[in-house]
Amino acid sequence: MPADDLTLRNLNAEPAEKKKGTDWWAEARGILWLVLAVIGVHSLIAKPFYIPSESMLPALRVGDRLIVSKFPYGWSFISPTFHILPPMKGRLMGSMPERGDIVILVPDGQRVDWIKRVIGLPGDTVAMDDGQLVLNGTPVPKVSLGERLIPVDANTRCDAMHYPGMFVRAADGSAACRVPTFRETLPGGASYDVLDVRYSAGIDDFGPVRVPKGHVFLMGDNRDNSADSRMPASMGGLGGPVAWENIGGRAEFITFSLDGTATLNPVTWFGSLRGERTGMSLHPERP
Repeated sequence: MPADDLTLRNLNAEPAEKKKGTDWWAEARGILWLVLAVIGVHSLIAKPFYIPSESMLPALRVGDRLIVSKFPYGWSFISPTFHILPPMKGRLMGSMPERGDIVILVPDGQRVDWIKRVIGLPGDTVAMDDGQLVLNGTPVPKVSLGERLIPVDANTRCDAMHYPGMFVRAADGSAACRVPTFRETLPGGASYDVLDVRYSAGIDDFGPVRVPKGHVFLMGDNRDNSADSRMPASMGGLGGPVAWENIGGRAEFITFSLDGTATLNPVTWFGSLRGERTGMSLHPERP
């Protein structure tokens, strides 16, 4: 090609586009929309939940991670992920929980989620007689399942104060907590396991208490180690039945569970996983 033709071609060529810098505003908007989408899902559809206490043993252990669905009971002032709304009566598109459901709630005057089981519905009378649950004047069927061995680890203790004389060594030498376990079956057929460790004054005998309209009566499955509707608020309990709008959602299933030995070192993560708990349903058995 002649040199003058090459020069002409270069003169007519489109100038190279200048390299553009990062559009930080667009990046920030993208992150903002992502955050809002996550908050929206957590507030309206489902959110993860972590179990920090033993009040729901044996169904739930410290270190369990689970999914709580927000829509089964409708939405209220505590539905948003961050509990910043003032208390308001009523629910949007709501339905009452069923007996036996495991629910999360926010007690009056608090902003922290609790988790308990629904025992009584509006109009029910609830009482305890020497550790026996009595609903509407009829003892709830309670069948002994014998003693269950719950593995002891960094997240599951078996201290003498809460479980006197129950620390044992299993056949393989591992530590365990040997606790009396019972099967309760509520009216309607919902059944689940509870722990009944010993007689506890004030919560093993109380009532009867009538559940008001728009309220539910909640109890932990670990009957002697649960602050719930049986216990006054002054003693750290729920102070009786809980208003329907304070219920935040229904526990569905366990996603994964950790025994408390995990550190920042990724090598420890798999060793701390309680693989047998992954995918466990948290719905009571129903006929």
